[in-house]
Amino acid sequence: MLLIEIDKKRYRQRLNMVIVACISFLVVSSLVISQTLIYFFPAQQGSHFHWNLLGVVSSALIVVAVLIRNKKHAFLHEVFYVWQLKQALNLITRKMLKLQKAAKMGDKNAMLAMQFSYTGSRKLWLLDDNTLTLDNLDEAQLALTALLLKYNFTVDITQYNSALLKSF
Repeated sequence: MLLIEIDKKRYRQRLNMVIVACISFLVVSSLVISQTLIYFFPAQQGSHFHWNLLGVVSSALIVVAVLIRNKKHAFLHEVFYVWQLKQALNLITRKMLKLQKAAKMGDKNAMLAMQFSYTGSRKLWLLDDNTLTLDNLDEAQLALTALLLKYNFTVDITQYNSALLKSF
């Protein structure tokens, strides 16, 4: 995965529009579906919980299907890119302890994955205005830079591929 520049203002605007549209659709469609089911299949006594649940689940499936079908649309480009970046960083985070051990032993692929994680995390956190933990990220980056200097390695994050993580 390549790290690309994202226009923060446009990303936030489009993300907010997608969230509002999804929530609005979920509310309206789940009510319409559940009320239609209740109308055609009324219960003599008790609640209509199962019809309400079916309405919510059906609406959620429709939202997911519409988002997946339109994920390549230009309007959703930034939103889906950030979602994919979060998934890629999550894969690295789950293996971070093993990566750190391997990096201390001089594994260049581990250092590459860590560099991608730190660079991607910085980009993502600045995009989401999550600047509280940037100091911790700076410390981790300094430690990685020291390892890169110790082993005389240079890493190019454009060479990162999630397949590198399989060996950890």
